[in-house]
Amino acid sequence: MFRIFKIRVWLLLALVFATFISKGQGRDTTECLQTDLPTVVSSWLNKEPKTKNAGASSLLLLPIIGSNPATGFMVGLGGQYAFQLPQSTRYSVLSGSIQYTTKRQFMVMLKNMVYTRSDKFFLMGDWRFLIFSQSTYGLGTNAPEGGVLQYQYNLAGMEVGKDSLAQPMTFNFTRIHQSLGYKIRNNVYLGVGYRYDGYFKIVDEKLRLEPNDTLITSHYAYNTKYGFDKEFYFNSAVVANLVIDTRDNMINAYRGVFFNAAWFGASRVVGNRTTTNIFDVEWRSFHGVSKRNPAHLVAFWLLGSFAAVGDLPFMILPATAYDLRGRSGRGYTQGRFRGESYMYGEAEYRFPLTGCGGLLSGVLFANATSASNQSRDLTLMQSIKPGYGFGFRIMVDKQSRTNLSVDFGFGENSFGFYLAASETF
Repeated sequence: MFRIFKIRVWLLLALVFATFISKGQGRDTTECLQTDLPTVVSSWLNKEPKTKNAGASSLLLLPIIGSNPATGFMVGLGGQYAFQLPQSTRYSVLSGSIQYTTKRQFMVMLKNMVYTRSDKFFLMGDWRFLIFSQSTYGLGTNAPEGGVLQYQYNLAGMEVGKDSLAQPMTFNFTRIHQSLGYKIRNNVYLGVGYRYDGYFKIVDEKLRLEPNDTLITSHYAYNTKYGFDKEFYFNSAVVANLVIDTRDNMINAYRGVFFNAAWFGASRVVGNRTTTNIFDVEWRSFHGVSKRNPAHLVAFWLLGSFAAVGDLPFMILPATAYDLRGRSGRGYTQGRFRGESYMYGEAEYRFPLTGCGGLLSGVLFANATSASNQSRDLTLMQSIKPGYGFGFRIMVDKQSRTNLSVDFGFGENSFGFYLAASETF
């Protein structure tokens, strides 16, 4: 039944996609003039809308109210400040949020994507502090299938489902990712930086080590096998990266490409127990489908993270929604899939809902995640988990192209609701 439902959903999405593509063709080629929420409200009130100069800044603050199984009910405040520095041809963005949940989780997140004067330097950063709780299912996209808990429960002769194989954990998490790129030619930056991820006060709630009452979790088994601590660990690394950015706007691109290839050197010199190399790659591209309305487009997002087996502690391995934007894996909870190597891809169709240059727009998206588990001989792309969904956008600042976005994502026995200022990617 679930498979038939998914087939019908995909057919419906394909039909909507084809309909909007056909509507976008055959019209006159006069470019749309974008409107936004303040302009519409001023019109309703018969007031003259405030005019902004090119490059004017934009501040958006919004309450965070929501609920999901990972966090319970949450409240908080999120914000985004978009601005353009003198002689810069690009917008820059500072964003952040502070949240508290009924599961006593506390989250502070700060991010920066800044082009300096004349676009000479490019700063890219992700800073987080979390007092958090989260379940893991083991490594690999097929987890918990074949995981440690499944074998232990089967030996006891019990029938189990995926929910009973979840391994809840509580921990504090600190992240400091910051890089600085120098422009070597138009749209191309070579950068250096620093990356720190640290987990402390880790409590592996299902772990039991009493002689007559033993239950080994995936976290404990993995960290024991490779010699890592079970309650506190971190990864400290120097960074070298290459960025190519031809997007016309980083907040809401209508065309162009963003490419980031990074090497992270984690060595004893910067405090690590072991020396390892980590390689990350990211690609985002934006392709218009309407000559008249540039906001009518198809976008693609690809991520990859690769490390040697056994060189990183369990929770520092790449996982769902631990990327720079914290947006991968719509339809699944943060940390649902984890592995020594990780790949993610997403396609999104963005289309107007209220005519040319209208206030409202929509998105349809589909994604796929793959994570490895070498101890079970599971390689990348051997197991792939899909997700899909839809969303709505309301333009709140046409100068910087800032949208308020609401998305509904669906995965395998999973659902997610997302409210944010700006696009997912």
